Amino acid sequence: MLEKITHLQLSKTLYLSILTILFAFPVIAQDKPELEIGGALRFNYNLSSWKEGQKKRGGDFGYDMFRINAKGAYKGIFFDAEYRLYSEEFGGGFLKQGWLGYNFTEQDQIHVGLTQVPFGIQQYNSNNWFFNLTYYVGLEDDHDMGVKYMHSGEKFEYQLAFFKNAEEYSFGSNSEVSSSRYAYDVAGRNKEVNQFNGKIIYKFGKETASRFGLSLQYGGLYNLDTEEVGDHSAFAVHYEITKGKWNGKAQFITASHNPENANGESRDVITMAAYGAPYEVAANFNMYSLGISRNVPVALGPISNLQFYNDFAYMEKKVEGFTDSYMNVTGVLISAGNVYTYIDYAAGYNHSWLGGNFVDDFAKGNPDAKWEARFNINVGYYF
Repeated sequence: MLEKITHLQLSKTLYLSILTILFAFPVIAQDKPELEIGGALRFNYNLSSWKEGQKKRGGDFGYDMFRINAKGAYKGIFFDAEYRLYSEEFGGGFLKQGWLGYNFTEQDQIHVGLTQVPFGIQQYNSNNWFFNLTYYVGLEDDHDMGVKYMHSGEKFEYQLAFFKNAEEYSFGSNSEVSSSRYAYDVAGRNKEVNQFNGKIIYKFGKETASRFGLSLQYGGLYNLDTEEVGDHSAFAVHYEITKGKWNGKAQFITASHNPENANGESRDVITMAAYGAPYEVAANFNMYSLGISRNVPVALGPISNLQFYNDFAYMEKKVEGFTDSYMNVTGVLISAGNVYTYIDYAAGYNHSWLGGNFVDDFAKGNPDAKWEARFNINVGYYF
């Protein structure tokens, strides 16, 4: 009991202290409020190797997503919010991000609210529409509720953050995390609490720009049945290089989850959820990813650029008897004014979204699984 009380008091004190620092600084005078509204409308075509009916009718073309973005500033405080609306089958409507910010200097900034978790290569550890395997285990473009401090210098960038929890909608004493969310978080009978993140980037090179970084994440896992707090952690080494029209991304992650589950419940897997549905993920794993892309400027009517890419990832599960997972996406991004079109060939092995049984592909997996593929075209108008 003493450990639980200490954990709660520490997180509450730290959170209030950071908020006090944020609002204690004098604001920069700004006479008129600023507001910018934008958004996107996207449609999707896909043809999947494991869907016999879909193959017979030549694939399906339909609605993907509509979103509204809003940015504003007044009296030195600014905000950034994005609300997305998917079909009910994919979680319906939810907030992707929404935070308040303040610039202490040109190099130092703070965010409060639903903000991106500083971990790994950002903004994305991928080039394609599907993201990479890192996204499907909550370690790419994740957003949680908390406070984040960022410094961007000539040679070094670093971020420090404290997240009280993932997105919360019900605020019940024993309510599970909602599956209606943009990024994957721990769900089911466990909830992410009191998470700390630290990330540092060293930048070097001129004609060849390089970014070498380290990321660390540690937090609690509160179990609704036992009312005990376990923990989870992740560490990443990442490198990104840009030379002319070429870009490369390489990353290694090791992650572990130690939930305090009820007796009889496995601790080899955790439940994660997003886009309206939960699935199981191996509690402990290593992940390796590599992406490469090249921009090709063109002048073909409204088309101004073609970005060709390949993104690969391998998930090594550190649980005896579990089968590893793989993902590879080859494609091209076509830029034509405000219209961006991803044409992807995504292949997966023991991948919940690419031909698996969905429930436990990222956990136990299937040793007899086959590589499956999905040909996908996503067309989006951004305004």
